[in-house]
Amino acid sequence: MAKLSAPYIGKSGSVELDEGVFGERFHMPLVHQTVVAELNARRQGTASTKTRGEVAMTGVKAWRQKGTGRARVGALSTPQRIGGGIAFGPKPRRYTVKVNRKARRRALRCALSVHADRGSLAIVDPATFDKPSTKAAAAALEGFGEGRALVVFAPEGEENAAKSFRNLPYVTILPSDDVGVADIIGASRLVLTPAALDHLTKLAEAR
Repeated sequence: MAKLSAPYIGKSGSVELDEGVFGERFHMPLVHQTVVAELNARRQGTASTKTRGEVAMTGVKAWRQKGTGRARVGALSTPQRIGGGIAFGPKPRRYTVKVNRKARRRALRCALSVHADRGSLAIVDPATFDKPSTKAAAAALEGFGEGRALVVFAPEGEENAAKSFRNLPYVTILPSDDVGVADIIGASRLVLTPAALDHLTKLAEAR
């Protein structure tokens, strides 16, 4: 059985991948659950509307009960009237959903394995960027698939490479500490630095 590996972009060679992490069988329900939980956690949950008791409006009857020839009516703050309160509108809330730690790790392995299986995973060496160069970054990505690319860097020490990729319109860059399953599974191409590869491998290892 051939060993799993990912090619370098911008130079020759490849990096061997951990089969325990990048050879995971895809589990759709688990990945979906994790992605939904991650996207929910990113929601601010600050949307709010005023109920009929909170709008700035008098609470007395619009007009008297009888003698006007019109239908009887109560307060003007009811939801069916213009300027009234909102019925069943959003209120500040938390959208977080708990996902077990082992389940998150397996979902991360599944997401990484998808890219390894379809050949959309590559490695970039940050040492090749002695200064920021968008032209060099575009040349490195040229020929490596199509679609939106997610480039993951180490949080520190790889600033020149990160600055080189950040101006490309079809590229999203993230530090390895902030990347999630939703980011990885939603990208057409995944590019990692060696430090980011080590970090994600350790993060996804079964324990």
